[in-house]
Order: sequence, then structure tokens, then C-alpha cells
Amino acid sequence: MSKVKQARWIIGLTLLFGCQQEPATPLSTVALPKKDTQVIQWRLATSWPKNLAGLGMAPERFAQLVEQMSDGRLLIEVYGAGELMPALSVFDGVSNGTIEMGHSASYYWKGKAPASQFFSSIPFGLTAQQMNAWLFYGGGMQLWEEVYQPFGILPLAGGNTGMQMGGWFNKLIVSPADFKGLKMRLPGIGGEVLKKLGGVPVDALAGRELYGALQTGAIDAAEWVGPYNDLPLGLNQVAQYYYYPGWHEPGSTMEFLINQQAFAILPQDLQAIVKVAARAVNQDMLDDYTQGHITAMEKLINEHGVKIVPFPQSVLVALKGARDEVLAQEAAKDPLFAKVLQAYLSNEASVKRYFEYTEAALNHVE
Repeated sequence: MSKVKQARWIIGLTLLFGCQQEPATPLSTVALPKKDTQVIQWRLATSWPKNLAGLGMAPERFAQLVEQMSDGRLLIEVYGAGELMPALSVFDGVSNGTIEMGHSASYYWKGKAPASQFFSSIPFGLTAQQMNAWLFYGGGMQLWEEVYQPFGILPLAGGNTGMQMGGWFNKLIVSPADFKGLKMRLPGIGGEVLKKLGGVPVDALAGRELYGALQTGAIDAAEWVGPYNDLPLGLNQVAQYYYYPGWHEPGSTMEFLINQQAFAILPQDLQAIVKVAARAVNQDMLDDYTQGHITAMEKLINEHGVKIVPFPQSVLVALKGARDEVLAQEAAKDPLFAKVLQAYLSNEASVKRYFEYTEAALNHVE
């Protein structure tokens, strides 16, 4: 055998035996060393009882989504109203950095930032679908951020209860005059509208306090949310009439409040995860409430015999007129309120024109 042939033979054997060894581990199964990861822990306080259907579950689902999407790098502990702070101290808690996040409704902060009320619900205003469109594609979010900027808070839309009911009453409402002297749990601009008609708004009562207040006569009427939350509270047991429509809150947006400094130090991917999770929960809550209201309303009517009563047209006209007066008066007192009002009303007018050709048109079919 020549030296050349011998060399070729040795190389061939080497290649042959090499092919008989265990194959290399596929790249997809190689255990790559993990980078050192820092686990960030936040606290989120809400204005709702822990795990309350709809309102209370939204922040829980948000925390779960953030943990899953961040692979456990951002953990958010959720606290119900009263566990860390009173229900209506959430705004201050986030603003001063006591907690990193909150979940509440912006109309509760009318004393701190009057314009905040536009980002929850305005009487006779936008529905949930219309509100989302304004916030995300009509400039609403930029205005909301401007309103909260002085407080060091970043707002995110955090769910919607859908159109609410008009409330539980222990007297019939036949005309606008029937509101005179009527004590009703009604927060925000809706409460100011009630006051215009001679009513007495009470906005400091939490949901769990409404049953006792109605039972004892401390209030004559109350609105909370709608069938999904009203049925478990047993409000049908202490009030005779369930009125509609919910003129005061046609689409109530909830909010996530985030401390700006806490958010700023998050890595960019975690910032994106927080925003995407909030956006998902914003829609999820609306879906939950829509089906929940439908199911609970059937029970109220068929199992509990609740009297569902419409507000007379004359009453709704009077309430709408009072709303316009209240908005004009508030705008005269606060430039930022006036700025947001102008944007809101311009959008509202366009929305209502468009919906006359679409969803609203179907309402005229008998």
C-alpha cells in the first residue's frame, strides 16, 4: 500500500468511527446558563373589596398576567380596600410612593384634580366602546397623563363596568321635582347634577355600606354598579325600584395608577409588559361585566321579582340640562378642566353623529 493510499485509509477510518459516536445534543435542548435576574416586587392597593367580582378581580388578573409574561421578574401583590390603606387613599398612596400601583376610578379624585372625572364616566357621555376609542386613538390618554403629571402618577385604563343602572330607589320618580331632598349615593359629576335638581348626593359610602344605609333610611336611593355587583350586595332586599338607564355612568372606565418613578426604573421590556397587561385587563373586565350583568339581571327579575322601572323622558331631559350647566360651571373655575371638556365634547358630538348611523339606528326598529 502506497503512503498516499495508507493516509487515505486512516482518514476514512477516523471519519467512520467518528460517525458512530453519540450525536451532538441538538441546539434547542442545550441548557444555556441563565442571566442573573433581579426580581422586582410591587404593591398594588385597590378601592374595592378583595376579589370582588369584576372590580376586585381585574387587578388580580393583571398581576397574574404580569408575572407570567415577565417570567416572574415582576411580582405584584394585590391588596383590597382597607388592607394597606382606606379605599379612597389609593391616589395619595401612589403619588407619594407608599405603594407602586393602585386600582380605582378617577372620579374619586375630583377634589384633587377636577379634570380627572372625564376619564371615568361623564353623565350622558361615552359608552365603554366609545371611551376606549377616545382614550387610545382620539387623544384621551395624552390628556389623562397631563392631568396626573403634577402628582407623579402614570394612568392606564384598567377596565370598564359597561353602562350602569340608574340606581335603587325607595320612592317613584315621576318628575324632576321628585329629586328634591332625595338623599342618594352618587359620586362625581353625577352627584353635582343631582344637586342641581335639589337632591342631596352622598359619595363617601362604599359598596358594602349601601345595604345598611338603605335599610335604615340614611339614604333614599343608591347606585353602585349594575346587576353583577348589586345582586350579591342584596340591594334588592332594601329598595323597591331598580331604575334605568344609568344616565350618570354610561361607560365607567376604571384605572391603574402607577408611581412614575417606580415605572421609570423598570427595564423597557417590563414597562411594555405592564402596559400590555393593563390593556388586556381593560377589555377583559368589560367582557366579564357584560355577561355578568346579563346573567344577574335575569335572576333579579325571574327569581327575586325586582321591579325594573325606566326614568320618565322629562326626568332624563332635566338631568341632561343640569349636566350641561355643571360642566360649564366647572370649566369656568379650572383651565385644565376646560381644556379637557372642550376635547371631550368635540369627540362626544362626533361619536353620537356616527353612532346614529350604526348601533343607535337599530334601536329604532320595532
